[in-house]
Amino acid sequence: MAFQDFFYFSKGERRALILLLCIILVIFALLITKDFHNGTQEELTQPEDSIQSVLPDTIKLTPPPLQTTQKPKFSPRRKETSKSSFHKNNGYSTKYPKGTIVELNTADTTILKKVPGIGTAYANRIVKFRESLGGFYSVSQLREVYGIDEEKYNELRIWFNVDTLTLRKVKVNKVSFDSLLHHPYINYNQTRIILQLRKQKGRLSDWENLHLLEEFTEEDKIRLTPYLSFE
Repeated sequence: MAFQDFFYFSKGERRALILLLCIILVIFALLITKDFHNGTQEELTQPEDSIQSVLPDTIKLTPPPLQTTQKPKFSPRRKETSKSSFHKNNGYSTKYPKGTIVELNTADTTILKKVPGIGTAYANRIVKFRESLGGFYSVSQLREVYGIDEEKYNELRIWFNVDTLTLRKVKVNKVSFDSLLHHPYINYNQTRIILQLRKQKGRLSDWENLHLLEEFTEEDKIRLTPYLSFE
């Protein structure tokens, strides 16, 4: 048999051979397509942990922990202030040294509180009583301030003197009833008789117009003389 006869196919054989090759190619193509489809499904259904396990450490999908920055607490150091500097900064000062003399009729509450033994309450009472009197004519009148007993007076009297030229006198011939009655040393009956005499006489000349009346005692004369003006 010649070589050409070995590869010679009849027309019917060639058709069968071509059909067989087409069937083989179709089967081969189907197998490839199926394998590709199965591989894709496996990748899609693979657990997240498995996916992350095959990823490099540098691209892990786990989010980094949330970092919070907390500002350090700032507690400023308080400046210590001594009691003496506190008083100084708030208008107070230390007490006067022994031997200091304060003029009683012109001292305000700030000055009075610098006297040893006098605080806010005593300073206010002294000024209030002084204003109602018209001023002190004697240091001994401190005994009449509310709360100052004999012991307290003896403690305070060494710190004061008085200037009687600063007294505000009551003008007997011009003062009103209410103003005269307001004076601590004059009561209602004394006020009434003074205005009655002033109405009768027109004008009171001196203390002699009063001291013979039963409403005024010798003690009243002593206490009132510095405060009554008959001009």
